[in-house]
Amino acid sequence: MTTEYLPHPLDATAEEPALFDGTTRLYMTYKCPLAQRVWITRNYKGLQDKIKLVPLNLQNRPAWYKEKVYSVNKVPSLEHNGKVMGESIDLIKYVDTNFQGPSLLPNDADKKKFFEELLSHIDQFEGLVFTTFKGDSTTEAGTAFDHLEHALTKYDGPFLLGHEFSLADITFIPLVERFQINLSEVFKYDITAGRPKVTAWIEAVNKIDAYKRTKKTDPKEIVARYKMMFSANK
Repeated sequence: MTTEYLPHPLDATAEEPALFDGTTRLYMTYKCPLAQRVWITRNYKGLQDKIKLVPLNLQNRPAWYKEKVYSVNKVPSLEHNGKVMGESIDLIKYVDTNFQGPSLLPNDADKKKFFEELLSHIDQFEGLVFTTFKGDSTTEAGTAFDHLEHALTKYDGPFLLGHEFSLADITFIPLVERFQINLSEVFKYDITAGRPKVTAWIEAVNKIDAYKRTKKTDPKEIVARYKMMFSANK
């Protein structure tokens, strides 16, 4: 696994880059699961020299980002061909379609349809886990991971669409990476217990170099982040 130089995050004091000069830039943070989706996609397609990472300090972000780059003022966003786009799901599809490198979606129509079905349930999946984070019962999180276990039975192979790593896996793994940590550390809940497909899926994804390069999750930081997000609701 090659090591990529990771630029230091830009804060409010950082000089703006030469915007819209033909450079393709992924504005992101290293710890954001949504930005991680696009980062994994970039890596898998071998676009490290084509798409420049521009990490931002979201707690003290540069004013020029909102004023000149992306008025929504969120990450991730992608500067490409003189325009800026956002929304992580849209971006992983865009990068896969518009850049060279191995395709991350199969040609099989049934698998493409199932991919869209998985996308339509991602908010529900996240919401069920968040319900657990807001309370004390792990029932809702268990339901979410039971659904994931079932989804993984549709095709042969360890991944959501079969034997090939795809955008479906990229959509889910940044969330699962963090949920697994918090559920284990705070709720003593093992998402892999009794779920052999989820277990095999996590093991398979962790062998993908493009994903391993993006793993920046510190368990203490994850727990603290979710505690801050949901403690007021308990």
